[in-house]
Amino acid sequence: MKNNLYYPFVSLSDEDIFTEIKKEREDIGYYSLPYVDTSVIKSRLGNLDFKQKQIAIIGIGGSTLGTYAIYNFLKYNKQRNKTLKKELFFFESTDPINLNGTIAQLNLEDTLFIVISKSGTTIETISIFKYLSSIVKMNSQNLLVITEDDSKLNSFAAANGISTFEIPKNVGGRFSVLSNVGLVPLYLAGFDIDELLKGARKISTSFFEQNELYNQLLKKARTYYEYKDVYNINAIFSYSQLLEGFNKWYIQLWGESLGKIDANNTNQGLTPIGLLGPVDQHSFLQLIVEGKRDKTVTFIKIKDFKDDTKIAPITLEGLEDLDYINGLNFKELINLQADATIASVKEYKKDIPIDLIEIEEISEFEIGKLLFYYELLTSIVGKFLRINTYDQPGVEGGKIILKEMLKKKN
Repeated sequence: MKNNLYYPFVSLSDEDIFTEIKKEREDIGYYSLPYVDTSVIKSRLGNLDFKQKQIAIIGIGGSTLGTYAIYNFLKYNKQRNKTLKKELFFFESTDPINLNGTIAQLNLEDTLFIVISKSGTTIETISIFKYLSSIVKMNSQNLLVITEDDSKLNSFAAANGISTFEIPKNVGGRFSVLSNVGLVPLYLAGFDIDELLKGARKISTSFFEQNELYNQLLKKARTYYEYKDVYNINAIFSYSQLLEGFNKWYIQLWGESLGKIDANNTNQGLTPIGLLGPVDQHSFLQLIVEGKRDKTVTFIKIKDFKDDTKIAPITLEGLEDLDYINGLNFKELINLQADATIASVKEYKKDIPIDLIEIEEISEFEIGKLLFYYELLTSIVGKFLRINTYDQPGVEGGKIILKEMLKKKN
């Protein structure tokens, strides 16, 4: 029987939304992750004493994107590189060329393999795991499993004496980066997971104690909601290649969380786009400035790259008119490029909603803040939209069809 009832949505106050988010913390597990005691993880991994210099992470989506975002942000940090113990590689795609190309970068005999799947039955992950298992012997000395405690992958690990780390059932994959999913490989690689969680706690505390972030996040989420039928595309314009992984993580988080059907059987959602400056100044910026007015833009800058590489103070024949850039630090150049772009959008195109996030430096603390900021923002927008932020029925349907097709093929 078709339900033709219409459920009118009353515009909720900020206080109502805040009350719902606080209530949600009782059931949705990602809110508690910044407060995890890391001593248990450190002790267990210390006892396992893996010596390998490389780590191969086998997973897809929420099992890898967050970890990659953090790794990509921090891996070129000169101070951090002095203490990095292991290099991370990511096996996500069933593209055979990419698969074998990544394998070619590994010393298979000096690699720790970490298989990550919340359900334990992800086709892409298990397919890659099977292939890698056929070319290198895996056992308790070079294999770890991160999964739910009652998954089939956990059963495999138990049967083969493989150490496992649990993914809590109430933590969704795309919200899991601050769980064992991210903490285990990042700690093994030598990153400071306590600083990572400390950054996330900073955001959580500021919001839930109704300090400076309280009004900012609610205002931003309400703007996205109230103008969703006009500005339906939300672009992040990150001014650093180090944020490429973050952009990909954001796209999954935003798209998979907010693209839903609400109680009125209405399709909801906001389309995420991840841009990198200054590269995309020469492509997508034109569409933002003179294209259809359906986009908001959040610019992200790194205030201090802590790198003093300069443009060489030399004169090139025929290019003398550009000598005014001589001696300029590249960190100054990229931030001036960001400022110029922001000014051009803000001053000359006043009908484009924009905001700015400034990251103080390249550190675990700062990326922890950024990740939790966006997780929290996603949850708040979901409340305004009156949807279930934490399921993904549209994705699950495709998984079911794929499994049926594969079974018929064999």
